Amino acid sequence: MEIVNLTIDGRKIEARKGTTILEAAHSANIYIPTLCAHPALPAFGACRLCIVEIDGMRGFPTACTTLATEGMIIRTRTTRLQNLRRNIMELILSEHPYYCLTCPESLRCELQRVACYIGLDKTNLPYIHKELPVHQEDPLIVRDYNLCILCGRCIRACQEMRGVKAIAFILRGSRTIVGTAFDRSLKDSGCKFCGACVEVCPTGALRDKDVQWSSQSEKESVLVPCVPACPAGIDIPRYVACIATGKFAEALAVIREKVPFPAVLGRVCIHPCEEACRRGQVNEPIAIRALKRFAAEHDNGLWKQNREVAPATGKRVAIVGSGPAGLTAAYYLAKLGHKVTVFEALPEPGGMMRVGIPEYRLPREILRAEIAEIENIGVEIRTDTCIESLEQLFAQGYHAVFLGLGAHKGIDMEVEGAKGLGVIDCVSFLRDVSLGKETRLKGRVAVVGGGNAAIDAARTALRVGAEEVAIIYRRTRAEMPANLEEIVEAIEERVRIEFLAAPTKISRKEGRIKMQCIRMKLGEPDASGRRRPEPIKGSEFTMEFSTVIVAIGQRPDIPPEFGVRIGKGNTIEVNHDTLMTDRRGVFAGGDVVTGPSVVIEAIAAGRKAAIAIDRYLGGNGIIDETLSETQELSPYLGPDENFAHMCRVKVPNLPVEQRLKGFSEIELGLDKEAAIEEARRCLKCPLRLQIPSAWLPLTPI
Repeated sequence: MEIVNLTIDGRKIEARKGTTILEAAHSANIYIPTLCAHPALPAFGACRLCIVEIDGMRGFPTACTTLATEGMIIRTRTTRLQNLRRNIMELILSEHPYYCLTCPESLRCELQRVACYIGLDKTNLPYIHKELPVHQEDPLIVRDYNLCILCGRCIRACQEMRGVKAIAFILRGSRTIVGTAFDRSLKDSGCKFCGACVEVCPTGALRDKDVQWSSQSEKESVLVPCVPACPAGIDIPRYVACIATGKFAEALAVIREKVPFPAVLGRVCIHPCEEACRRGQVNEPIAIRALKRFAAEHDNGLWKQNREVAPATGKRVAIVGSGPAGLTAAYYLAKLGHKVTVFEALPEPGGMMRVGIPEYRLPREILRAEIAEIENIGVEIRTDTCIESLEQLFAQGYHAVFLGLGAHKGIDMEVEGAKGLGVIDCVSFLRDVSLGKETRLKGRVAVVGGGNAAIDAARTALRVGAEEVAIIYRRTRAEMPANLEEIVEAIEERVRIEFLAAPTKISRKEGRIKMQCIRMKLGEPDASGRRRPEPIKGSEFTMEFSTVIVAIGQRPDIPPEFGVRIGKGNTIEVNHDTLMTDRRGVFAGGDVVTGPSVVIEAIAAGRKAAIAIDRYLGGNGIIDETLSETQELSPYLGPDENFAHMCRVKVPNLPVEQRLKGFSEIELGLDKEAAIEEARRCLKCPLRLQIPSAWLPLTPI
């Protein structure tokens, strides 16, 4: 790399040949004011605030367009330059709204900071109040032409950095503004909502819609919300970008950096990341869960090539319960070199993944394959083994114990006649069906509840002989905690949902169950944030069923001999940071701590437990790894006028008639073409975080 030597304000500095004076100065921490130049953009020279004096050169060249050459002597802060810059700044602000200059210091935009640095006396500026349009109809971005100073940064970011070309200078002369062709909306102009224009705007003429932040870490969470929305912290934009470019194995490797159950999550995750996805504000969120499944189905073993298992530490860990929390903790602890044994009371491992999620949602061979990968790194799983004493485990030489017992006990319905023939709890019903026990139903079946378990029970009942199934739920569909897609599929399968109704009494006659219910209305919100259901006096009605399945909740079943502190809902109390119980060396996580939750939350708890247990055993608690080479996203996106209108891919399902014939998997997954097309819809939100900050003054002259 060839170096040139130059002098700026009496300081001798070195710069790379081909560097502009502005770049050379800032690399040496010498500030030169500018509003049009930006470290991520090609030089433009429009604002002329970066003028300097150079020995042997006439006039006042702009530092952003003049290359630094050998022996050059430059001055940036002479009296003449200061006066000229003030004149230039006054000209810029002569058409700028005065209120923009009155923000408190903490909210000052780049324009205000530069004006302050130059020493501009704002009291001498004219009071300008423009009445240009403020466009707020588009998602994610607000365009306020009143604040625009025509620096051109946004246009260069859109056209040259991104190659999208959605915005440009339009109109002529004094009417010139930054806009879209034919004054179309951003969605109709081909905008890809990458936010580059907002990031480089010095005034707030382009700004984020309905979001703000106070720190860099908060900014990352706001602008790339899918990652913090994932309890396990999967790098979603990275694996989606891999799929978009046909790197399917790399995508799976990225997912496996954080979770040992990609194929399971690709089927049953409640995908909070999709709710957070900024693409959803454009039209529809990315089908992140479906893409995760697609990646899992295109495994070529790349992730195994880069996986590392540490040498044996001599430490032994007992995991009680083989659900997602326990198996995740086991996987990462084994990778750290600890000898791990998992004890499971049921005949097969998997916890609620195995006995709580019906096979039509999660095929057993998929679950077995992912559990086998955990066993392949040395985790021993002992089924049909019920642990009743933690002292025995420590006596056998285990140095730490993790309790991942789940929440396998159903909650009884407290109405008259609820305990008796024909009334069964949802947890036991789903477990018996999953383990192949004879569970034939007939006639009309009622399911009481509105969560995912209630939906699973209703749909399973249809598959084991029920002629009709009705869900009795005391609120409306809007308050139903079950996943929307599960509700929709249940309705497609002709499950009837009786909203705003609650059982009050159960009686039996001639082998039939008569269930008296009462109509409900919604009152004020309760602790869950949902409106509290209240009975409507005199609205009782009766329905007749062969079987009633109670799905109103679950709780852990913890042997008292464990001697751990029990809290609300029969859950184990733990230290929030370490997941350690009140017994030294005993940790707990997942549903046994939180109450009934979801697979991804349990996996996150398993990761957290592995970190804490490793540290307890003397390790550093580092479980993260890089299984796929990290490649920086290309800043170039290219034009695509239809981008904002690209619809979310529809994942194909089995026809209803075929679904109800058995437990074949309903969701069929994406083919390569559909997966790539869906991944291409991603806004590539992390790209904005790659844009460096503008050159800002620290103090006024």
